[in-house]
Amino acid sequence: MLALLAEDAAAQHAPDGGVAAAELPPAQPGGHASAQVLYLEVVLNRTRLPQLVRFIRRDGRMFADSRDLRGMGFTLPGHELSAEIALDRLPGVQTRYDLANQRIDIDAPLSQLTLPTTRLNTRDGRAAPITATAPGLLLNYDLYASHDKSNSGLTATGELRAFGIGPGVFSTSAVTRGYRSDDDGWRGQTVRLQSNWELSFPAAALTLTVGDTFSGFLDWTRPVRLGGVQIGRNFGLQPYRVTTPMPAFLGEVAVPSVVDLYVNGVRQYRGELPVGPFQLSTVPGISGVGNAHLVITDAFGRTRNLDFPFYSTRQLLAKGLSDWSLSAGTVRQDYGVRSFSYASEPVFSGNLRHGISDNLTLESHAEAGGGLRNAGLGGVWLIGRAGVFSASHARSRLDREHGSQTTLGYAWNNGHFNVSADSQRTSGDYRDIASLYGPRAPEISERALAGFTTAWLGNVGINYVRLRQDDTDAASTVGPATARYAGVSWTRNFARDWSVNLSYNRNLDDHNDRSLYLSIAVSLGHDHRLDTSWQRNNGRDSTVIDLTRPVPGDGGAGWRVQMHTGDGGDGGLAEVGWLGAHGRVGLGLARLGGYGHGYAQASGGLVWMGGHGFASRRIDDAFAVITTDGIGGVPVQLENRPIGHTDADGVLLVAPLNAWQHNKLSIDPMSLPAAMRIADTELIATPSDRAGARVRFAITPIRAALVVLHDRAGKPLPLNTRVRVEGSAADVIVGYDGETYIEDLGTHNRLRVQTPSGTCVARFDYPETVNAIPRIGPLPCGDETPR
Repeated sequence: MLALLAEDAAAQHAPDGGVAAAELPPAQPGGHASAQVLYLEVVLNRTRLPQLVRFIRRDGRMFADSRDLRGMGFTLPGHELSAEIALDRLPGVQTRYDLANQRIDIDAPLSQLTLPTTRLNTRDGRAAPITATAPGLLLNYDLYASHDKSNSGLTATGELRAFGIGPGVFSTSAVTRGYRSDDDGWRGQTVRLQSNWELSFPAAALTLTVGDTFSGFLDWTRPVRLGGVQIGRNFGLQPYRVTTPMPAFLGEVAVPSVVDLYVNGVRQYRGELPVGPFQLSTVPGISGVGNAHLVITDAFGRTRNLDFPFYSTRQLLAKGLSDWSLSAGTVRQDYGVRSFSYASEPVFSGNLRHGISDNLTLESHAEAGGGLRNAGLGGVWLIGRAGVFSASHARSRLDREHGSQTTLGYAWNNGHFNVSADSQRTSGDYRDIASLYGPRAPEISERALAGFTTAWLGNVGINYVRLRQDDTDAASTVGPATARYAGVSWTRNFARDWSVNLSYNRNLDDHNDRSLYLSIAVSLGHDHRLDTSWQRNNGRDSTVIDLTRPVPGDGGAGWRVQMHTGDGGDGGLAEVGWLGAHGRVGLGLARLGGYGHGYAQASGGLVWMGGHGFASRRIDDAFAVITTDGIGGVPVQLENRPIGHTDADGVLLVAPLNAWQHNKLSIDPMSLPAAMRIADTELIATPSDRAGARVRFAITPIRAALVVLHDRAGKPLPLNTRVRVEGSAADVIVGYDGETYIEDLGTHNRLRVQTPSGTCVARFDYPETVNAIPRIGPLPCGDETPR
């Protein structure tokens, strides 16, 4: 927290027309006969108070009850709770009584006041109200086929989701592969990938998963794929909640002011400050050293400028915030090869992170199973503006073997320079759950990075990596058990939308293992891009030229042409792609070293919801089905961007939407016929994760008309005359020139009109075919007679 104090100028100088306390005459004894009780509007330090306050005016002086003054914010040390106090006896207080407006202006120094702290730019971390999930099914699919002279292949991947049928979302995915060769014909297999049921509790930021999942993980632990149960914190359910510490600035102002906050030269907040202390929070949107610039402009137009440096990092949790997960199950094996391959031994895993302060977050981890016991502690410290330091230590025991793992890390950057280094080392026979079903954790894993950025030179970086694997696992890996690599890179963006990237990497243990890479990227305008690269790796050269027009994200066609040559052979490829409302397709031809093949791919989604089927692009997040009560052709917008029109049944699939967040959906009423009653033109949808919400725009066709009513003399009925359609419970009002807008009309209509001279009746039939609101009349309003 950083603090500032605005200058109390208003308390030092009386405003125009003000009367300072020293200028008021002293109290005269015996003057009670001239006392006058007043209930006045109060303006305290240029801020209008909402309630009237009782004052007593006696001999030109103002008195008030101490309880009323305390209610206004005065501290009044040493005064009784019910004492009558003269305002001119309060140190530094100045008053001005406005007789004409029955108002009193009071200027008081902040030392005399105790006011609540105004918190600005705070974020409500509570979950947004969730739009009800409608029952439905979703199938995402990806198809890929290839063919050459003697072989063919087909791969189909699908994900099926069911939602709204009960609580939570059930999903399962699988892949089917088929192969054909001239010798063996077709063969193939289908493998289940992942199946689970997920239930979320947004208010508590908790998610329960039953089925295939991952054990929770920290930076210094290794996750494993499990089949079982997991429950844990999920801050993604509350996307408007800030989990990292936010720089906050404290201060106070003596008069109403306006504050502007700039972070690294970019304005992030502007707001009004009432009198008193305030706290301004901000989300800098940067990582590393930053500078906040505060500009306070008071009611007199004077400004104060204050600068505050800070350091921001996403590695920390805010003070008092916890993040945790618990997992139990059996380890999934042979993923992608076998559908139901699980280990027999149950395992357990738990993680906890807690923000001790805004500068310190503690971490802990424990796991067990198959005779293994593993536990560790760690932490992340923010060392002022000097960077972030992290450390952890874990110990394990398997049967009679013991081992430990220690990690250290440091990171610092200020936007122009950055340095980071981390080290992970194991000793003894260290084991975790992942090592029971795969390779052990490396004995040594170290990394160091450093770089700087300037406008004229670009970005320059150097890196170093060291990895040492246990000898017992080295036989199953490619390369030596120990490897050390170092590299340097340079990237610069030039004018006219082109950039250069140059990098060099070398194995420090094998002088023949080195690579040099150079690439140049040029934007050609009209969404065209040219990329060229040259690479020399272990004495082998290759050159690639790539010309592309990417497929637009909003839909349309794109293409790519690539040519490459080098020691690995000459070749190239050509492909085209198209993205539409119902999916994405692509075709391509490729050739390398005399070997050529063709391929095709398609992806999309199929949705069944609310009795309607939809074909769409692949949907990985939430979505909504818009209904307009059977009215087709209604244009729909998502965040003020056209997204489509409802079909003949008045429905439209809108995807993707951001789960757990506000998504603004709207329709354009100007495109609808005038004879429509529209309840809402804009609605907010907040769908749950990976599910569909039903959003209804209530649109009702109405029989309405503009009826012109005249009296018995043929003159328009007077303005504000009341008219009621027979059978209706509500009156309508006659407008200018006798024009009356009436809804909910029938085929035959009878109007009862209450005029100043009595009641009259008008009759008319509604037109059989009409495309707009008809104008009917003038109709005479005559005597009421039986039908």
